[in-house]
Amino acid sequence: MVLSRRAAVAMTLAASSAFAAEAPTVALITGANRGIGFEFAKQHAERGYRVIATARDPSKATDLQALAKAHKLVSIEKLDVTDLVAIDALAAKLKGTPIDLLVNNAGIGGGGNNQNFGTINYAVFDDVMKTNVQGPLKMTEAFMPHVMASRLKKVVLVTSSQGSIASVNRPSLYFYRASKSAVNMALRNVALAVKDKGVMICMVAPGATDTDFMAEVRGRMPLGNPADRTKAMIGLIDKCTMELTAVPIEWDGTTIPW
Repeated sequence: MVLSRRAAVAMTLAASSAFAAEAPTVALITGANRGIGFEFAKQHAERGYRVIATARDPSKATDLQALAKAHKLVSIEKLDVTDLVAIDALAAKLKGTPIDLLVNNAGIGGGGNNQNFGTINYAVFDDVMKTNVQGPLKMTEAFMPHVMASRLKKVVLVTSSQGSIASVNRPSLYFYRASKSAVNMALRNVALAVKDKGVMICMVAPGATDTDFMAEVRGRMPLGNPADRTKAMIGLIDKCTMELTAVPIEWDGTTIPW
């Protein structure tokens, strides 16, 4: 049977639409080798997402490697979010790949001993700001075309209540707090720049969680389970709407004051 040109085009379009409908939702997650970042990768993989998980040194990310072996839609990319050239290179490598969720998770605390007033370690201060502020801003800028081409169009920032200026009542973590305030402001600006394009900035915070990040205070304060806190944050991300863009929300649904 010979199809007319119109029928052939119609069949091609139908096949393309079916393929698009079946394409998996894509999540790109920074700092996915451990802690909350790993949980984001694991839980999204279990939901059937295509997960692009980044780590500074994939060769040492044994849990992430095992996850990739167990889930064929999980891939690992080497990335240090302080390396702006590497971010651009990864964005170029993934050109044409719609990214539904860009999860800016990679971050460092800087160590409590480096943040005591009078003996502040300014070299570490620079590292924290580059990782926690410049990194998410550059990732969001470099991958905005990928996000805009997706169905969900969500940029996720894993923030912290420590960035809330209104909540500060004692001196602590000078530059970690400053970095979280700064990245909230940076992505609040981005939210206004891309709102008319349908892109949402979903700011979620895990609270104090039992990961390596909180090793210094382990045993001295209650810490949440990483899997449970990540699951709660994913629930918030699912519910994130344009009305909630750039509104920082704690894992339990509480709005964090600016």
